[in-house]
Amino acid sequence: MLIRYKKTFEKIAMGLMSFMPNEKDLKKLQQTMKEYETEENRQLFLWKEDDIIGLLGVLFQQESNTLEIQHISVNPSHRSQGVGKRMVKSLKDMYPDKEIIANNDTAPFVEKCDIC
Repeated sequence: MLIRYKKTFEKIAMGLMSFMPNEKDLKKLQQTMKEYETEENRQLFLWKEDDIIGLLGVLFQQESNTLEIQHISVNPSHRSQGVGKRMVKSLKDMYPDKEIIANNDTAPFVEKCDIC
């Protein structure tokens, strides 16, 4: 189930975010987390099954009615089980009127999800 990020989940969210190639540096990671916490047009979601095992970060682009997936990460022990695809599908179900697009980092994965 896709749930909205709350500050109480900060450590697990940072751990999942650190799996993204551009978020390895601690200062960069902290800056990214701060952006999700303070900027209105950014939203972080967590994927919860028994535990929180995935993360999805989006940028709402109001002028074009799109959601840009900026970050997507799954706990390594839960990869190759369709978790990432379920996260993207759940996002599409939450925002059926929005077009979901990817950035350069997430495009290779999002294209495999076949959400169009």
